[in-house]
Amino acid sequence: MPKVAFVTLGCKVNQFETTAMVGLFRARGYEEVAPEETADVYVVNTCAVTGSSEKKSGQLIRRVARQNPQGIVAVAGCYAQLNPQKVAATPGVKVVIGTREREKIVDYVEEALRLERDATATILGNLQNARENRLFEDIPLLTPTKRTRAFLKIEDGCDNFCSYCIIPYARGPVRSRSLASIRAETEKLVAVGFKEMVLTGIHLGAYGRDLGGGVSLYDACRAALKVPGLKRLRLGSLESIEVSPSILELMGQDKRLCPHLHLPLQAGSDTILKAMHRHYNTTEYAALLQKIRRVFPNIAISTDVIVGFPGETEELFDETKHFVEQMKFARVHVFPFSPREGTPAAKMSGAVPENIKKVRLKALQEVAAESAQDFARRFLGREVTVLFETTREGISDGLTESYLRVYTADKVTGGEFYPVRLEKLYKDGVWGSLSQ
Repeated sequence: MPKVAFVTLGCKVNQFETTAMVGLFRARGYEEVAPEETADVYVVNTCAVTGSSEKKSGQLIRRVARQNPQGIVAVAGCYAQLNPQKVAATPGVKVVIGTREREKIVDYVEEALRLERDATATILGNLQNARENRLFEDIPLLTPTKRTRAFLKIEDGCDNFCSYCIIPYARGPVRSRSLASIRAETEKLVAVGFKEMVLTGIHLGAYGRDLGGGVSLYDACRAALKVPGLKRLRLGSLESIEVSPSILELMGQDKRLCPHLHLPLQAGSDTILKAMHRHYNTTEYAALLQKIRRVFPNIAISTDVIVGFPGETEELFDETKHFVEQMKFARVHVFPFSPREGTPAAKMSGAVPENIKKVRLKALQEVAAESAQDFARRFLGREVTVLFETTREGISDGLTESYLRVYTADKVTGGEFYPVRLEKLYKDGVWGSLSQ
């Protein structure tokens, strides 16, 4: 039985696509092994969202190729889509497919294996302009592994063209999975034991725009929730301006739709938001959070923020810091700006020195940590339901419906729900004991 190993960088969409490719290889008789093991084939699923992630992708490809010179290296993902010739020229790389034709990856790999005596042969997939792609690549999860949470990609591509982001060029325009496919994949995931499912996409809130007939993310949620065995449904990252009243209404009606929204802010300064080509301002963002919290007081709202964007003065950074403090997020992911060649932001004046970025990053991370603790404190003394995931050295952890990580030393089974009384802050979440 030939062996295949996978290495994945980047977002939850990439992770889903790797899972889909694992299924394709298993269906053709391959055994999946850990990346550090010797394999016949290594698949590297790359990322190019920032300059640093692109650099990391290149380094990883070279390292994997050196690990087993006799193996076939196949490269997929955004970095491969944007730099196919560079990737193809890397010693050991024999297949490059980018962000499409993943359903053909096994065919390409086996063709490369047949040509392995030709050291110069590299097979390139369809790497033409991704913006010309109009079809959603619906790869069924052939052999999903039983875990606690499943990620289901229901949308690909983006049409927002934020000034710092290369992804619309790497992924192409918005394409959506059909409602029938969403329900079928949900049924399959539930049948193999998943209790929670997360709907993901590159531009998730744009789901359905290409399908016509007014189909929206609300309909996608409904399609998944029609599967009776699904215990929890969670939404991935969602643009704030795309949080519709119907989604909030559904969250109130069906308690399986988790009270957790990840709404990327990116900056708390209107000046910077305009330079980023974001489609909202801080007043609109704050009003939305106020509206949501009136209906769901304990909802978890998490976000992303970029520090050190070109033109960000100390005063503008202070605006962001103050705004993040005011919004009282449940979790904040803070990133230093990393210029991506090919985007407008990479050519903007007013670059922020790296040492200043580090100072601002640390300052905002401190705000984020305090905000997360404040959110967690409101649940102390309460009983919550936790879907446990992993156990290490006698301590198990899992997530509540509001994405609060809970730890316990009580004996639990991974993939099962337990009522837990929360007692104290612990690590990045809270400590609790099983309710009697």
